[in-house]
Amino acid sequence: MTLRRRFPHRIPSLLFAGLAAALLPPALAACSPVGAAVGAGAAVGLGATEERGLGQSVEDKVIWLEINRRWLARDAALFQRVDLQVHEGRVLLTGMVEAPETRIEAVRLAWQAEGVGEVINEIRIAEEPRSFSDYLQDGWLARQLEMKILLDERIRSINYSIDAVDSVIYLMGVAQDEAELQRVIDHARDIPYVRRVVSYVRLREDPTRGPQ
Repeated sequence: MTLRRRFPHRIPSLLFAGLAAALLPPALAACSPVGAAVGAGAAVGLGATEERGLGQSVEDKVIWLEINRRWLARDAALFQRVDLQVHEGRVLLTGMVEAPETRIEAVRLAWQAEGVGEVINEIRIAEEPRSFSDYLQDGWLARQLEMKILLDERIRSINYSIDAVDSVIYLMGVAQDEAELQRVIDHARDIPYVRRVVSYVRLREDPTRGPQ
């Protein structure tokens, strides 16, 4: 089974495996990287060190799985062409589709998942079909930025989610302060072939995040 989409970053493996088995169709669950479990202790540790906390992290993963389940049930092409990031109930949709109706349907289905508080629509209409090399380059750009912020001791990389579509970097997550966020953006801009950086990252002290 060949699927383009990337599975969510830094998901505690055993926890995600259970959620995927419960919410996704068997064929899709079999294609996911949930088989590479890292242990229950690591699962709790990863979620607990994020600003959003373990509970919110789990809720976001459930939302991610539910939206993908709805997309796949509606249209396999929609599932393959639209990417998804979820952070603190905020849903960011990216990707490129051929028809405006597909874009509208992706947003409609995303709102149906329980726990969604906001849907940010960055899906674009493709002027021409994308090549396999285009997808490979986007994946390379995302991995480059992940490595850069992981190696930067002044950035808490676990709080960031990264996607790349058509050489545009999309960021979500929680920054400790504006200086940290600017370092992440600067790292992204320094990567060759990145055309633009779009940030939906919120600051840790942002009152719109609600009680943590």
